[in-house]
Amino acid sequence: MTTGAAFNSYKLIAFVATSKPAISRTFYRDTLGLPLLSEDGFALVFDANGTTLRVSIVKELRPAGYTVLGWEVPDIAAAANRLQQAGVALERYPGMGQDEQGIWRSPGGAAVAWFKDPDGNTLSITQF
Repeated sequence: MTTGAAFNSYKLIAFVATSKPAISRTFYRDTLGLPLLSEDGFALVFDANGTTLRVSIVKELRPAGYTVLGWEVPDIAAAANRLQQAGVALERYPGMGQDEQGIWRSPGGAAVAWFKDPDGNTLSITQF
């Protein structure tokens, strides 16, 4: 029995911040291929496969030390190649045992690679 609001029936809106809206517009729209729905002085709004992604415009940004957005991909090697061909470097973390492409295999079998947006926010791709 649920006593709270039924948030499982509502659409999620994802948020990430930018202090570089022009560069972020190019990155999220052109590099990642997300359709730009709207933009104003407050945010760039993208469609991330049916999920609204608001890239909020802020004056100052201190990126989090963890992944803030991630995408589930059907073929991580192909997705990693596409990112690298677009000039996006995959992150390397000491002691993680990532392969030559920068992909880490979790003990549970998921494959993950990380990259940064223009503001240094950590993003990821995962294949389950």
